[in-house]
Amino acid sequence: MAPTVHPVSPFDPTSDASNLRKAMKGLGTDEDAIINILTSRTSSQRQSIMAEYNHTYNRDLVKDLKKELHGKFEDVVVALMTPLPAYLAEELHHAVSGKGTNEKTLVEILCTRDNASIRSIKDAYELKYDKKLDDVVKSDTSGDFEDFLMSLLACVRDEESFDPALSPHLAEKLYKAGEGRKGTDEEELRRILVSYSYQQLKDVFSEYHKLAGKTLGEALDDELSGDLRDAMKAAYMCIQNQAVFFAQELHAAMAGFRTRNRALIRLVVTRCEVDMQEIKLQYQSLYQRPLEKDIKGDTSGDYRKILMALVVD
Repeated sequence: MAPTVHPVSPFDPTSDASNLRKAMKGLGTDEDAIINILTSRTSSQRQSIMAEYNHTYNRDLVKDLKKELHGKFEDVVVALMTPLPAYLAEELHHAVSGKGTNEKTLVEILCTRDNASIRSIKDAYELKYDKKLDDVVKSDTSGDFEDFLMSLLACVRDEESFDPALSPHLAEKLYKAGEGRKGTDEEELRRILVSYSYQQLKDVFSEYHKLAGKTLGEALDDELSGDLRDAMKAAYMCIQNQAVFFAQELHAAMAGFRTRNRALIRLVVTRCEVDMQEIKLQYQSLYQRPLEKDIKGDTSGDYRKILMALVVD
């Protein structure tokens, strides 16, 4: 993995808490100081700073930040101060609240994470909203798309096993479930995509290409449509090359006349400590321009500054 945000060492949460307090005291706010501290600390370090701040000043750091900041800049800061499982639980809640459902957000979060991550998001969701995430997703989706998400939420993937001898057999099953028959056996596609380890499936996809003369991704495009296609393609792409998937998601968030700022914030905040360097390389390869250039062109002010600080190593 290749993050752009690394743990700072030596780390002094007492000093950071004091500097954040100074940045918010008196007339005006020192936004640059807030950006410099929060974007050069990891999520766990930010939690330590928050605990120190709350204890030392008997105040709530997040509440103080929200009083001083505003707009999309505030949104990024609050996202950075929220533990990842809780933040993604909030994003899923937003996706299913109100009129309609934001299926794209469900796909981005649920189809791209391992068992441990999904379990931690489910726990955070139930703790915050006193509802089971499985029940909420089930009530807001339907059909094969619902079945696929529910299988992912069940965390049935065997993440350890890899048997090269099994790969041609599974590739043939995938072929017979799609390209090799009239109609599509969505249940068999789902079973294979959610059950086997990433290492196993990567090998299966290679065998599929040999067998079918096309990638499974191309076959999914031919055989499926709508939300199910998007969900299975996301799972497929994250097994093949996760950085390519997230580079494409970042591009989609900024494409067209209107920036999908909520998605842009979520993608930057959740990947900056994981693989943002690799995402930037893939973005450059796919679109022949730096990710930073597009973020600069689509944002402004302190919002631009904090996003740029998170994507530039």
